[in-house]
Parts: sequence; structure tokens; C-alpha cells
Amino acid sequence: MLDPSSSEEESDELLEEERRDVLVAAGGGSPRSLPPPPRDPRGREAGAARAASPSPSVLSEGREEQERLQREEREKRLRLQLYVFIARCIAHPFNAKQPTDMARRQQKLNKQQLQTLKERFQAFLNGETQIVADEAFCNAVRSYYEVFLKSDRVARMVHSGGCSANDFRDVFKKNIEKRVRSLPEIDGLSKETVLSSWLAKYDAIYRGEEDFCKQPNRMALSAVSELILSKEQLYEMFQQILGIKKLEHQLIYNACQLDNGDEQAAQIRRELDGRLQLAEQMARERKFPKFVTREMENMYIEELRSSVNLLMANLESLPVSKGGPEFKLQKLKRSQNSAFLDIGDENEVQLSKSDVVLSFTLEIVIMEVQGLKSVAPNRIVYCTMEVEGGEKLQTDQAEASRPQWGTQGDFTTTHPRPVVKVKLFTESTGVLALEDKELGRVVLYPTSNSPKSPDLHKMIVPKNSQDSDLKIKLAVRMDKPPHMKHCGYLYALGQKVWKRWKKRYFVLVQVSQYTFAMCSYREKKSEPQELMQLEGYTVDYTAPHTGLQGGRMFFNAVKEGDTVIFASDDEQDRILWVQAMYRATGQSYKPVPASQAQKINPKGGNVDTEVSPLYTDRGQKHGMEEFISANPCKFDHASLFRLLQRQTLDHRLNDSYSCLGWFSPGQVFVLDEYCARYGVRGCHRHLCYLNELIEHSENGSVIDPTLLHYSFAFCASHVHGNRPDGIGTVSVEEKERFEEIKDRLSSLLENQISHFRYCFPFGRPEGALKATLSLLERVLMKDIATPIPAEEVKKVVRKCLEKAALINYTRLTEYAKIEETMNQATPARKLEEVLHLAELCIEVLQQNEEHHSEAFAWWPELLAEHAEKFLSLYSVDMDSALEAQPQDSWDSFPLFQLLNNALRNDTFLCNGNFHKHLQEIFVPMVIRYIDLMESSIAQSIHRGLEQESWQPVKSITNSLPNVALPKVPSLPLNLPQIPSFTTPTWMTSLYDSTNGSATSEDLFWKLDALQMFVFDLHWPEPEFARHLEQRLKLMATDMIEACVKRTRIAFELKLQKTNKSTDLRIPFSLCTMFNVLVDAKKQTAKLCILDGGQEFASQWQQYHSKIDDLIEETVKEIISLLVSKVVSVLEGVLSKLSRYDEGTFFSSLVSFTVKAAAKYVDVPKPGMDLADTYIMFVRQNQDILREKVNEEMYIEKLFDKTYRDFRLQGVLEGTLNSKTYDTVHSRLTVEEATVSVTDAGGLQGITMKDSDEEEG
Repeated sequence: MLDPSSSEEESDELLEEERRDVLVAAGGGSPRSLPPPPRDPRGREAGAARAASPSPSVLSEGREEQERLQREEREKRLRLQLYVFIARCIAHPFNAKQPTDMARRQQKLNKQQLQTLKERFQAFLNGETQIVADEAFCNAVRSYYEVFLKSDRVARMVHSGGCSANDFRDVFKKNIEKRVRSLPEIDGLSKETVLSSWLAKYDAIYRGEEDFCKQPNRMALSAVSELILSKEQLYEMFQQILGIKKLEHQLIYNACQLDNGDEQAAQIRRELDGRLQLAEQMARERKFPKFVTREMENMYIEELRSSVNLLMANLESLPVSKGGPEFKLQKLKRSQNSAFLDIGDENEVQLSKSDVVLSFTLEIVIMEVQGLKSVAPNRIVYCTMEVEGGEKLQTDQAEASRPQWGTQGDFTTTHPRPVVKVKLFTESTGVLALEDKELGRVVLYPTSNSPKSPDLHKMIVPKNSQDSDLKIKLAVRMDKPPHMKHCGYLYALGQKVWKRWKKRYFVLVQVSQYTFAMCSYREKKSEPQELMQLEGYTVDYTAPHTGLQGGRMFFNAVKEGDTVIFASDDEQDRILWVQAMYRATGQSYKPVPASQAQKINPKGGNVDTEVSPLYTDRGQKHGMEEFISANPCKFDHASLFRLLQRQTLDHRLNDSYSCLGWFSPGQVFVLDEYCARYGVRGCHRHLCYLNELIEHSENGSVIDPTLLHYSFAFCASHVHGNRPDGIGTVSVEEKERFEEIKDRLSSLLENQISHFRYCFPFGRPEGALKATLSLLERVLMKDIATPIPAEEVKKVVRKCLEKAALINYTRLTEYAKIEETMNQATPARKLEEVLHLAELCIEVLQQNEEHHSEAFAWWPELLAEHAEKFLSLYSVDMDSALEAQPQDSWDSFPLFQLLNNALRNDTFLCNGNFHKHLQEIFVPMVIRYIDLMESSIAQSIHRGLEQESWQPVKSITNSLPNVALPKVPSLPLNLPQIPSFTTPTWMTSLYDSTNGSATSEDLFWKLDALQMFVFDLHWPEPEFARHLEQRLKLMATDMIEACVKRTRIAFELKLQKTNKSTDLRIPFSLCTMFNVLVDAKKQTAKLCILDGGQEFASQWQQYHSKIDDLIEETVKEIISLLVSKVVSVLEGVLSKLSRYDEGTFFSSLVSFTVKAAAKYVDVPKPGMDLADTYIMFVRQNQDILREKVNEEMYIEKLFDKTYRDFRLQGVLEGTLNSKTYDTVHSRLTVEEATVSVTDAGGLQGITMKDSDEEEG
């Protein structure tokens, strides 16, 4: 424990500083000043000794300094007096115990620890620790660090002393619980395991690299204040609380005999008797406090009496001593009658002889025998010992030359004056001897006051024995039972007992805490001969009685109708007897010997310094006698307790625990004991407690509202007469103070609710806001029994939350410094600041929902109204920033997305006032933007197709038309802006292969980007959202239709420009146009299909089928055009081949030429080169179509239409049975037959039919 001693200067400075702080902190309540103590007579002397001042200013300064010193002296004396009362409560408690069921308080964090904690978490985030963690945990720690640890509200909570390490851990735990729940499931790893692992890592970060092996050797007192404290620790605690020096405590401890249970019990009995007398005096004089009704005056007296009787019963129920196993507590009926035993009067008997039977333990130790001469040295000797009426014990045997033993015998007896016999024997050597020979004996009469050290005793020897100087060395120790308070020989003379003046052996016996008896005993008797109950007697010193022979120092015990005179042989014995009987009688008057009384009052005579050595004790010498001898009944304990409770609460709030205003078990115990022992009214206690708690709370300390609730409920039940123990007295002062505190408490609670984000940051202390709302409902009740209507409570809470909205937004704008920016910034800067402010507002609302919604669960609509009020304040700044934006500026759309995404998922805020206001602002902007985009896309189609080269593109970044389009920032798809452009990541897979033209790809991408933009807006109003979707789908349909039609026209024009010979190669541009139609078919499925209801679906299906039909018809037309072109080439080839037919002039000429040339060189057959050219034409165009056209199905249709009966090309027979084909086929057959007859080496006997079958 810490050394409780401190300098007087330090304690005075602390008290002065506290007083200054209190005077500065205004608040509703009484000023925190000490109660006025009794006037100090030394003040006049100090005031009289003033030096002459040369000027009024110097005189004023001197007077102020003197008043300050006098005030400090009064406060110091008052604290010393208060500490005397507290020390007595700690030394001998009989009403209260240290509670063991109080909630254990956690160690609180200070500024240095918070800073260290921030550094440790920052080091972890910077990778400077050895803690291994995944990305998810790092993100959780980063969020915790940025949002919680760096929050100024947390810093204020730490400064107020209401934050513990457990609070920090709970906030982190709640944060990660949400994150872990959102993580995907992992096989073999439960989320509970992840949670416990993250908490373990958090603990590792929190601890850092502290060495927990190095523990301090001594724990500070504040570190053990939550435990059950010993008396020494309680003394030390209240020395620190009241600023008492260690030396002062030691002087008080010794002077008050705090270690003497009998003295403390006697002090309690005197105090309780004084309180009863005070109550009787009040009843006689009719001097009562002012009560609310006159009938309560008599009730007040009964309350005082019943409280004292309860304390007496508590004291009576205590065991007399912990060390008396043979003694049982006697439950006796208290009476106002005389309480003494008179054998002849049975009606007044209160104690029986069996009630005061004592039990003693004797230890007899025989050491050695000296002067033994009558026995030969080699003879065996031994000793026996016995307590008359009990068993007999024997020592070991020893030789007569060395009769030494050191043997101890233990005996138990009920005789206060036992007879102890010790005998010395030698073994008889005679044959006929029946018993051993006795050599000597000694008879002792020990008492509890007898010396305990070994001593030589002369033994009685038989006649004619040679051992005339035989002695035995032994020790007799007789213990003192715990309930035997004093014993010894006295002369006594009484009227009802001890009627003869003679010397008797007296024992003062405590039967119970309130019952004492003066008993006289004879030898060998366990029961007293006579006894007298001391209740009601007053003991005091008296002068010698000349008529009585025996005894020098006299004192007496006086009671109505009886006086008993006692006398002892010396002064010291008399003082001890009077002190013991003074404790037993419980009298308020403290006996003082005549010589000491003369010293206290010098005017009464000379001072005899030789007779009063006890008076010059350390307590008197150091000035403590004034505080020790002060009568507690003459003090205003209500004021003293107010000071004690205030000082204790200040000490408690400044210790190392986050107490929230709760006292420690030791402090509760001392305060309970003080209130019970000195009669502090419970209502006064709790009113003072409430006043102190409210004052601390107003000054920024964190106070548990549950604690306020307990004290307020007690006071309310007392003032309104609904106490569980029945109706009690209520003073006017208590009622007035209660009403005053009720108003202050109501204002405090409303202020806390209005500042709930700052009084209860992040929901800490846990459950405090909910308890505050519950307490507010209790405070608003007019009386304890009539509940307040729920609407009235709701009205007050609504008013508080309206204030809270203004407070929260004002502090938020101060944090964001929005006022400075909004006044001078550019429109873009204003929008940026408003966007940042929106993020902060959303964060505030999310924190309110996360940490405070549970407290407002009774009125969730009130929290929604608070949010609407909060957002309405934000809307002023938002409207101002939006109005400053230039026309057709689309940079504000991210603001809508941010706010709308936060509001649309909230049950209460979705389509609320602010949400509707937000939609009203952005509806014209969205419509305007779509109009511009529609016009822009239409222009891009028109201009793009006019300038289109129809070159295939692999990326939409190639050859985009130079058309400026409106831009929407922060969208997942950026609309094209020339000259720079980036391909969206989602389009990479779509454009790996060759696709359509640049214009078509640009069109499809713009339509998709626009639809994605509107979709990402997540418009909350369903009807307008459906309207937007319909419009965009219709727009996409119209745009694709225009693109398809323009592509069809371009295809036909391009195809017409191509030649009809076998040199024709299908241009890549025609394939690109074909691909445009293919892409249009695919895009319509995404861009033109609308998800709507059944009624709308049927209407839309009709409209959507038109574009599908248009594309299909266009594809068919393109295929037909392309087939026609191929057929025209075929017809040209056939017309050329017809020149070689039999019967023509040209055919004969060619045949003659070929036959003549064939004799010299290898000449090809006529028409074969033309056939090869056609075959090459067909194959190359097939390859071009297969390579450049992306849709295989359309290619097959094209080939199917071109060569229907040509099996190599997959052409059907019925399609090719035309007249032209029949003519060509018949001619080729005749030509083939002629060639085969005339020249066997031509086709080598293989006909066209054979070749067809072979290929088949």
C-alpha cells in the first residue's frame, strides 16, 4: 500500500484548489464548501494581533490572508474531528458489512495510455509488428483506428475518466462481429474461430511489448480499492480522503484505543444513550425540524427511538468476543427497572447465577525442587499437581540428586478463585508400604491477575522432617476469559447487595453487548455469591469515607434508589476499575479524578502533578484530546456527512478505476456505518449524493445513470410517502431540496439526451443512454405511484432529439470547416466539400443506428425524426452548393448516388422528407441528362454512319467519331470523351475478336453505359424509376432500328459497286455490316428487353418483336443481295463457257487450234482455266465469310441459298433443277462422252457421275 502520510501543506493546497474549482463550476446546487464548525476561541487572539498597516490596500491584504489562515485552520480541525468519528466506525462496526456483490470496476484509461494505444495500432498498420494478419483483419483494425481511436469524442471520454480498456475491446468486438458475419463461409473454419482469433490479435496489439513479469512489489491502495479491505487499508484510504497525516492517525488511534473492543463498544453505548437523551429532550422542549405536516413531529421522535433501539439490537447481537468458545451470547430483555441480583426479590431478577459462569484455563509448570536433604541422592522423586475439584496429574520421575522436570499440566476450571495443590513424593522402598511418602506440599490461590513468571514457593513439610528449607520453583498461568473485563479485590458496601463492608474478590463479567454484571466470588466456587447488573448505574471517583475501615482509594456506582461504594488499596487499581465500569455502564459522563479535574480547571485549585500520570498522554500533549473527548451527539452529522461523502466521491472519481460514480465496497461500508451510527437520514444522504453526482456530471465526469436512478427513486419514495417500510417523516427542507434536485436532474438528463453522441460516444458506457431515458421517465412522474403518459415522455424526448440534430450538425460542420469553404470556394470546391460532408453525415447516421438505436427502441420513429431534422440542416448547405453549379453540369450525380444508397435501405428514411427533396432536385437533372444523351447518340449515329469506313474494329477505342458528349463522373462506365478514352474492364472479353464498325460499337456501348448509369442511380420512387427504364429501352430500340436501317442501305450501295466477274472478293466492309446486324441482334436482348408487370409485358413484347423482326428481315435481305451477286458471277461464267459448246463457230475454231498445238506442247482443255478461276472465287469468298462473319448460322444460310443442289457446298437438288442447269448438264454430259471416245487419256474413263459417287 502507499504510504498514507502526506504533508499538511499538500492537503491544504488540494482542498483550496478543490474549493476554487467548485466555485468556478456554477451549476444548480449548493456551493461545495465545508460546513461551519464551532467557533475557534483562538481566532480572537489571532485577530487581535494585527500589525498597523500603512495603507488600506495593505490592510485589506493582511485581513484576507488572516481570514484564509483561519478558514484553513477551521477546515483542518473539522477534518480531524470527522476522522475521529470515521476511525471509530472502522474500528468497531456493528451495522454494515463490506458488500461482496457489487459489480467489479475496470481500470480506466488515461491520456498517456490512449496515445500509447494509438501508436501501437499505427505501428501494426505500418507493418512494424510481428503480428501476422490477413487483409480482412487489417481492414477491420484500420477502420477501428480511424473511426474510434482517433475520434475526439473518445478523447473526451478518456479525459472524463469514464472509459476502460474493456470499453475499447467491446467496441472492437462489435465492429468485427459485423465484418465476420459478412465474410463468406470457409470449409473447416467457423466464424466463431475467426472471431476469437481476431480478438486474440487485438489483445496482442493492445498489450504491445509490455513486460508483465515486472510487477510492483507493493500495490497502490487505489489498485486494491475494489477488493474487500482490511481495517488498516480503510484507515489509510480515509487518511488520503480527508488529508490526515500518518502521525495524526497514530495519535488518534492510541488515544481512542481503537484496538480495544471493549472501549469501542462502551463508546457506542454512550453515543446511543446520548441520542436517546437528545430525543427525549427534543420531545420535552418541542423543538423539531420543520415537517410537511404537524403530525410528523411525534412520528419523528418515534423514528429516533426506533433507530436507536435497532442499533442497540444490532450491538446486542454481536458476540462478546471471538475467543470465548465456552461462552454463549445471552439474549436478555432490557428494562428500565433496576438490574441487579437480589436473592430475596425474585421480581427484579434479570440474571441467574448460571448466566455468569466463567471458564478458565490453568497452566502449571513445575521446574525444580531445592533444599531436598532427607532423601538419598539415588532415590526416585516426583511431583503431583491438581486443581481442587478436578483431576490429578503427575510429573516424570527424577533422582533426588537432580529434582528437575519442566513438566506442564493443563487444567480447566470454572472457579474464579481456584485452589492449586502441588505435592512432592518419593517412592517407598518398604515391602509393606502401600503409598509413596510425601516429602512436602504447597497450596496456591492464583487469579487472572497473578504473575505468570516462575517463582520459588516454600513447601509445607511433615513434622520432624529434615527439609526445613524445602522450596519448589513453579509457574501458574491462569488465563483471562474474553468476557471477563476486570477482576481483583475490592471493599464494597451497598444497600441491596454487599451490605457489609468487607474485602471481596470481584469480577466484571460481560454477558452481552449491553449486559454487564459485577460479581463477587468465594474460593472454590464457580457461581458468584452476589452480583449486580450495571445497567443504569453511573460510576465516578469519590472522596474517602472516614467511617469505613479498609481501602484507601474510593469510587462508587450510583443509581436511582441505590448506591454502592467501592474501595481499592492503590490509585492505579482504582483507575483501572473505574475505566472498566465506565465502559460497562455506557454512561455519557466520563469520570475524571479530582486531581485531573483541577488541572483542567486551574481556577478550582492547585494542580497536583504527581497523581495524574495518565492524563499527560500523547493525545493531550499533541492537542487531540479535544477531538477525542468531543460528544458526537452535539455535532451536526448531516453537514459532516455531506463533507465526508463529497470528499469520498472526489477521491473515488480520481482513482485508477472507471467507477462512474459508484463507491468502492470499503467506502460503501464506512458510509453505511457512519449513517447508521450517527443517525444520518437516508433521504439526506441520497439528496447529497444526487447533488454531488449531478455537479460532477455537469462538469464533464461520466456518471452512471443507474446510480442516479437508485438515489432518486429512494428520495422520491421518501418524499412522496411510498417507502417500503411505511410512511416516514418528511421535512420541509428535504422536500424543497428534492424538488430543486429534481429540476436540476431533469435539465441534466435532457441535456445529456440532446448531446447523446458526446455524452455516450459509441454507446459507452454500455446501456447508459437507455438507463438515462428510463430515469427521465421516472423524473417526469409527478409522484411515485402515478405513471406519466407515454406521449409526454415522447414529447420531451422529441424535443431533445431536435436539439441533438442541431448540435450534431453544428459540430460536424465545425469539424469539416464547411463554413469557411462555402463562403469563398469555387463551385467545384463547394460540391467537393458538400460531398465530403455528406459522407460524414451518413457516417453519423450509421453510428447512431449502430450504437444508439437500441436505447431508442421504444420510439424508433423519434430517431428517424432526428435523422430527418439532421438531414434537413444538411440540405441547406447542399442546396446552396448545387445552386452554385453551372448549367448542364453533371458532377453532382455522385452526391445523389451517395445519399440515395444510404437512404433507400433505411426503413424510416426511405422516401422521407429529405429523400423526396433530394429526388425533386435531381429529377430535372436526370431528365435533362437523358435528353442530351439521346440527342448526342442520335447525332453520333447520323454523323458516324455518314463518315463510316466500315472497317472492322477490335476495340471501341479505334476510330471513334469526334462527337462531344455529356460526361458523368465517378460512374463505373465513363462515357466517351474525345480525345482521351479508356476501355471499360467489363468490355475486354466482348471485344477480343473482330466485331462491327466503330459507329455501331460506340452506339451499343453508349446505350449500355446510359442504362447502367440510370440503374446505378437506384431511383427510389418506383413509378419514375419504371418510367426511366421504359424510356431508355425505347430509346435503345429506336437507335438500334435506325442503325440497322442505315446499315442495310450502306450494304446495298456497297454491294452494287462491286464487279460481277470471278475477280469479285467480298469486301471486309460488307462483313463488318453483316457483323453489325449480328451484334444488333445480340444487344437487343440486353438493351431492349424490359422487366415489368404482366400487363406491360404483353404491350412491350409487341414493340420489342418489331425490332427483332426488322433485324431478321434485314439479314434475309442482305443474304439475298449477296446470293444474287454470287449468282450473277456464276451466270457470267456460264455464259463464257457456252462459247465452247458443240455446233458453234467459235467452238470449232478453238478445237482445231488446240489439236494442232497439242502435237507439240501440253495444252489445257478449253474452259478449264475459267473453271479454275470460278472455283478459286468460290473458295476465297467462303473463307472471307467464315473468317469475318461472327455468326455461323447466318453463314450456313448464305451457303444454303447459294448452292442448294451442289453437294460439295451442301446445296439441295430441288433448288438447282432449273432450265439453265439442265441445259448445262446435258451439254457437259455429251462433251464428256465425246472426249472419252476420242481420247482415252482425258478423264481416264471417269465420268462426272463416277466422280460424284467417289466424292460421296
